[in-house]
Amino acid sequence: MRGRLKSKNISFLCLVLSLVLTPVCPMEVSTPEEVRASRGRSVTLKCSFWSKVRGTSGLSVDWSFRRGSSSGSRTFFHFSSVPYPPRQEPFRGRVLWLGNPQYGDVSIQLLNTSLNDNGTYTCAVRNPPDVHGTPAHIQLTVTPEELTRRFSDVAVLLALVLLPSAVAVAILLVRLCCCSRRRGKPPVRRLLPSVSLTEGEEPGNRKKPCNRKPTVREQMVMCCELYLQDPDYDEFYLHNRPQAEAVAETQC
Repeated sequence: MRGRLKSKNISFLCLVLSLVLTPVCPMEVSTPEEVRASRGRSVTLKCSFWSKVRGTSGLSVDWSFRRGSSSGSRTFFHFSSVPYPPRQEPFRGRVLWLGNPQYGDVSIQLLNTSLNDNGTYTCAVRNPPDVHGTPAHIQLTVTPEELTRRFSDVAVLLALVLLPSAVAVAILLVRLCCCSRRRGKPPVRRLLPSVSLTEGEEPGNRKKPCNRKPTVREQMVMCCELYLQDPDYDEFYLHNRPQAEAVAETQC
């Protein structure tokens, strides 16, 4: 009988010593130190944990908020098997659960951020029997909408409006310059092919041109010359063409 009690005492003592001498690894909770967001947009508050005990049904997560330099903080989100979103302002309807405890993720998302959301957010995780983890803290800074984003939007609008206008104005200027140069040149008034006198030939004995149809080459030359002339020259051409044809007929 005494031998049995002695053996039991030794077994209990060994169990106690093993528990005491075994190194204790507390649970680790980690978050980014600082997060920035623009007013009116959503921001993700990331929080992850590592525990020597695999996720159990007893795992719980608490998110708390402390504004500015105030000493007190209050819990606004709780998770225990299922998420319990906040029911009071200012976080009511603005917190989404993004976590997956099986993978050590207990993150949340804050919607429609405002300047009043500036402050410190604390993530605390308990996973019995591992309940010795130190909470992690995130400093959230919410700023007005970034000026760079506004400038980029304005730049896109200006590009869509001003770029086509600039191209159209450049085309008009080029056409005006070309027209002014053409008007500065004297009009070429060659309506009929010129006839030159050969040496020793008298004007009365020269061959008179007949009213023949111009060749294709001559038609092309005349068209090019008329195209390069000032628009006002069209009236001159139409006015003098009948006279030139009459002179040609009398000379035939």
